[in-house]
Amino acid sequence: MQAAPRPLILTAVAMLAAACLVLIAPVVRAQGFETEATAAYVIDHGTGQVLFSHNAEVPLPPASMSKLMPLLMTFEAIEEGRLTLETRLPVSAHAMSFGGSTMFLNTTDRPTVEELIRGVIIVSGNDASVVLAEALSPDGTEAGWARIATARARELGMTQTTLMNASGWPAAGHVMSMRDLGILAERIITEHPEMYAYFAETEFDYENRSPANRFNRNPLLALGIGADGLKTGHTSEAGYGLVGSATQGNRRVTFVITGLASGEARAREAERIVTWGLRQFVERQVVTGGTELARAPVFLGAATDVGLAPAEDLTLLLPATGAPGLTAEVTYTGPFMAPIATGDQLGELVVRMGAGVDAVEHRIPMLATEDVAQGGIGTRLGAATRDVLHRLIGPPPTLVGG
Repeated sequence: MQAAPRPLILTAVAMLAAACLVLIAPVVRAQGFETEATAAYVIDHGTGQVLFSHNAEVPLPPASMSKLMPLLMTFEAIEEGRLTLETRLPVSAHAMSFGGSTMFLNTTDRPTVEELIRGVIIVSGNDASVVLAEALSPDGTEAGWARIATARARELGMTQTTLMNASGWPAAGHVMSMRDLGILAERIITEHPEMYAYFAETEFDYENRSPANRFNRNPLLALGIGADGLKTGHTSEAGYGLVGSATQGNRRVTFVITGLASGEARAREAERIVTWGLRQFVERQVVTGGTELARAPVFLGAATDVGLAPAEDLTLLLPATGAPGLTAEVTYTGPFMAPIATGDQLGELVVRMGAGVDAVEHRIPMLATEDVAQGGIGTRLGAATRDVLHRLIGPPPTLVGG
């Protein structure tokens, strides 16, 4: 019996381009969007596609935006049964010592976890963040929490995050990238939807202690543009920042900006990003399942090749105008040994959108579009003859046309 030739990794980019031109395009920044922010990151929640990235991998001081980390870990502790919303927690002298934005807690208080969550989200309480962190810490200290929080961040893929405290108070080495904050926000929205409702609340006053500090600082909540979270931040070192999210119809965008010069600039830039992200992209079907996109060689078959078609449709979010920023290829290991049945998986269609760390990759199985029976005795004898000639005299000469 004739042995199969050694498999080769083949790509069928040329065939794919002929069959599905919409997928072949240079990777470009959608719409040439620019921002006043020092760094920014915008992601479409439904598809996971990065719509905009500007210095998003650079670790920067996150200010109070890093309070999202003790919130996430609190939500996880509630889900695991280690805390409840009704659990009352002590306030340490360390937590009470913080200035800036606070709930004005003191060491005689025993606030509930729910009160502390609202205190962190709505009034950005430094004291509330520390109380939660100390409750979650393996040694009861904020520093102990910072160590496990940094480790948890790494588990979530937040590679540019190092936390020194729970409040975002300026500290050497306390940094996060805008992409990491985006990952954190998406995690909260996706994994803890029941807790996410707190982020849309606009007012909270703990025991009437801070009436002047009772309003949510998120400038988008009052604009009626679908915004429902998440967290502002400001220090003289970091500038003004915001982790935000908003919906329109069945779409949601999540974004992070930092380094704005004023609260007004932050509000203006945040609204501009939301408007752009929700209006300048449309969902389009770029792959149709069952449509032949390539053909692959068959060994010892009744036919010399077989059609390949994607197993399913693929719909992506694309710029409403301009280049879609997609590349694609069909990959397979062949030739394939007959017999082949319709529906056998023979390769993959790999579609990529974007570039670098923010590129989104989709892999769709490529299936045989037809049966290919094993060839008869003539097919096998022909293959054997070609193999013998190849061994004796080498491959046939390559002919170059004039």
